[in-house]
Amino acid sequence: MGVIRSISKGVVLAAGDGGRLRALSSTCPKVLLPVRGKPLICHSIEAMATAGIREIAVVIGYRGSQVRAALGDGSRFDVRLDYILNSDYQGGNAISLKKVKPWAAGEPFVLCMGDHIIEPAFVSRLLGKSAIAETLCVDFAPAGHHQFAEATKVVVDSSGCIKRIGKGLAYWNAIDTGVFLLTGKFLDAIDELIPVLGIDIEISDVIRFLVGRCYRFATCDVSGCFWADVDTEEDLDFVTA
Repeated sequence: MGVIRSISKGVVLAAGDGGRLRALSSTCPKVLLPVRGKPLICHSIEAMATAGIREIAVVIGYRGSQVRAALGDGSRFDVRLDYILNSDYQGGNAISLKKVKPWAAGEPFVLCMGDHIIEPAFVSRLLGKSAIAETLCVDFAPAGHHQFAEATKVVVDSSGCIKRIGKGLAYWNAIDTGVFLLTGKFLDAIDELIPVLGIDIEISDVIRFLVGRCYRFATCDVSGCFWADVDTEEDLDFVTA
């Protein structure tokens, strides 16, 4: 795997209202639904802690006070949790990410989704890459439980960089897993896009913007690692089976 890069900060997005799980998320944030003996969001936090990340910002919005009460200060994970409010959580997920800019203070950080389950080694594999630059973990051999119709597809070129990304791609060779290594460059790009797109900005929009400027957005192959995006009751049934 190589030497783990010295990254001390991580971010978990947990602001959304879990609309497709409304029957369950109307009283409990999706990220707190029990999955394999613990709240869903804990899988991402524990994967970061396993990789040595000790400062984690959790971006909250919908029922954010419940998320904060459930997770506390992070001491049980051997990390420090900071909470950042995104009152515009009905917008795209890049708006949640924008809120962490003052907290990140120009340092690189790992980004995970609060509604994904990932195995503990996931983040460690990402940080085993040789360079600190914008990187997306991709799966070249997605399993049957991944919903391809809803997944964000990626075209990775021969140099291992993103050529295209989007849910509607007819041709693709990998799937976006929702785990990233990002720098201040990415947060600056969000600021550039807001006057054009308002709050309806997705992370994939920002990637397309950077790639369109010939920015080399790297990938990390995590094929073979277990991960799942929990958006529907079918997804939830699979990860809790």
